[in-house]
Amino acid sequence: MRRLALAVVVLALAGCGGGGGEPKVVQPHLPRALAADWRAQTDGVAAALDAGDGCEARRRAVALQTSVITAVNARRVPPRFQETLLGTVNELATRIGCTPPAPAPTPAPASDGAGGNNEGGGPPPGHGPGQGHGHGHGHGKGKK
Repeated sequence: MRRLALAVVVLALAGCGGGGGEPKVVQPHLPRALAADWRAQTDGVAAALDAGDGCEARRRAVALQTSVITAVNARRVPPRFQETLLGTVNELATRIGCTPPAPAPTPAPASDGAGGNNEGGGPPPGHGPGQGHGHGHGHGKGKK
């Protein structure tokens, strides 16, 4: 996993240009600010992986992936680098596993004795106040 993150950095830094010398064929390069940003993002992915936080590492890898896609769509990445760069960040984002902690188990409800099986006394279900036992409304009154 760390190798993938480092590959992104190496690829990004490869285009940064550098030393002097005789001018040769102009090689495509990434803007320095973009390369620096991606380096910082890959360092964040690596740090989260080193800390054992797969969910944070995945979140950061997806943010890096989004940043690369945005830069490619904005034509800030030379075509020569696009396929390798996109393939690498896509693989990085999909290979990082995230297993969130399991939620705490919910305690079973306490039985108060008034449950549906009428074990604790009390009226059986449907026999309490307002449970459908009227006072004869409409049962023969007023009929002749």
